[in-house]
Amino acid sequence: MMGSGGDYIELVRTAQLGDEGSLNRLAEAARERLRVYVYRLTLEDEKTEDIVQESMLEMFKVLGKLKKADRFWPWLYGIAINKTHRHHRSERRQRRAQDPRSGYEGGQREKQEGLEKLVSSELKQVVSAAMRTLAIRQRAVLAMRCYDDMSYSEIGEAMGCSEFAARMLFCRAKRALQKQLSRRGLGRGALLTVLAVFGKLTADSEAAAAGVSVTSGTIKVGAAAGAAVLATSKAVIVPVVTAGALAVGTMVVTSQPDKSMAEQAEQVVRHVEAMSAVDVDRIGEGEEEYWYYWPKGVGGPVMMRVMRTDRGGKSYCAVRQNEKGNYYYDRGEGTMYIRNRRIWRGDLGVWRLPTDGPELSGFISAVEGETAEMDYIRGRGEGLLVITRRGVEEVSNGLRVIRHYNVLEEEYFRYSLPVGIEVVDERDAMRRRGWTCFRVTGEINGKEITGGGRIPFVYEAAEQYGPWLRLKVGERLEIVDSDRGASIYDAEGKLSGRYARGSFFRGLGRPWMGLHTIDTVRRDAAEQGMRFETRLTGGNNAEIKVSGGEGELVYTIDMARDVVEKIRISSSNGWDAKGEIRFEYLEGISGVGEEFVRPRRGPYRGRQEKSIGMRWLMRLTTN
Repeated sequence: MMGSGGDYIELVRTAQLGDEGSLNRLAEAARERLRVYVYRLTLEDEKTEDIVQESMLEMFKVLGKLKKADRFWPWLYGIAINKTHRHHRSERRQRRAQDPRSGYEGGQREKQEGLEKLVSSELKQVVSAAMRTLAIRQRAVLAMRCYDDMSYSEIGEAMGCSEFAARMLFCRAKRALQKQLSRRGLGRGALLTVLAVFGKLTADSEAAAAGVSVTSGTIKVGAAAGAAVLATSKAVIVPVVTAGALAVGTMVVTSQPDKSMAEQAEQVVRHVEAMSAVDVDRIGEGEEEYWYYWPKGVGGPVMMRVMRTDRGGKSYCAVRQNEKGNYYYDRGEGTMYIRNRRIWRGDLGVWRLPTDGPELSGFISAVEGETAEMDYIRGRGEGLLVITRRGVEEVSNGLRVIRHYNVLEEEYFRYSLPVGIEVVDERDAMRRRGWTCFRVTGEINGKEITGGGRIPFVYEAAEQYGPWLRLKVGERLEIVDSDRGASIYDAEGKLSGRYARGSFFRGLGRPWMGLHTIDTVRRDAAEQGMRFETRLTGGNNAEIKVSGGEGELVYTIDMARDVVEKIRISSSNGWDAKGEIRFEYLEGISGVGEEFVRPRRGPYRGRQEKSIGMRWLMRLTTN
């Protein structure tokens, strides 16, 4: 096998020049090494072969663009990581729970009959189960460091980050693995043994397995990286909120254009030394803790986690709204409920976010007549995590915000159910699917409204089944909104207005964004300076009346299903200008035809008009 030293550099260079023999030898060595590496990420033979093949094709295609031959392996591993993530995203919806032992039996395992002599069956099961809980990036960095002997600078190059970030990622991967091992009865000293066992189990031959070893020097990351990971893990927040209010402040640990990771590490170490840390898994009696996570940055989807205490003073996660669904844990019953709806405030007040700007927050407070004592966080970039508390009598001066690469891949936003817990899935068919199509009917000033669209209910589904809308008002107007953009067409089918995509979902439910429909609608209204009133109307329904200078909108919202049922529209120019839009959501989608084909118009070049928010609904009465 071609090593990772200087013996391959000349081979890469000659292969880049078109030497067929060098290219064949390089491909053979790369394929062999990739097969082992990718298997350690996927733990599936068939998927490994697909990813290796795709990675090799990509290597042949862009090998000439590699500027430094001595960086061949980090470059190739980077290609494989990207291919692995692509497969992972496309299959997440189809993934189902597997026996922890699967993936190590048959296929590649058949080549290693001698491994049965090296590792006990019980230990193999423990190692398998623990490793499967790790995110792909965590398994990737462990494999590169422990089995391919790559430096942190090479790992950073492969992962698309700095050397310091690679050290932090490796440290997080170690901590995550150690935590899983502890849950399975293995102490801290078992880490090296487990890493060696995993390397043996995933080697491509008995001889290769016998040569796998992991030393303590291999898993060292350095004091700065270790301190940074410590500061951004469980022990980073302090109680900062008065009773009934939320407050947050700023500590950032992430890659930023104006600070190196080393500078940020020094800042983190100073914070760790200066503050009295509180374990986020331990909250006091009567307190509640709220986690908000924006994977794509502020303005995008938000995930939530609510921590509470039981009568015995033990903290537990009561609500978890992640990329897959909405989970509610009743500690008293010992039951987990999976529901259609997202959480809303019991007093029907608007759900606030710590990233709400002063203008938005001030307007909502003016409408509700209640001031929210919440500090504003100007979060930028991806991976913002904010943790807040309610019910703390003493206010600390330390305010904390955290940034994290991907909390959704860790246990904080996953649900690791206790043994024996009852799970009650109350979701309807379309929620279990994660998305659905909907029909639009109604009338405006005697003109018939027709149309339809698609709506994802969770963040995960939005990646593959993005939202779109097509709406026609008689023969005079058509509105289209999809990933290609948002447009208005006149009676002759000519483009009369072009807007940013998503503009015509303003004023409608957007459950994949992470908030309940009543909050989505009211926050849309507040952004436009439009006053609103909310009341329960009996059954599962709530009614929201939104008033603006151009007219009035009255929403009927099914609270349990978390959808808009209908919108009544009236114009301030006179009660004769009015209408109603109704929504029908399809439980089943088999047999749907052209009615639900995503619009293919656009995109169009040129200037986009400024979005008018939810006022577009009012203007339907004047068009």
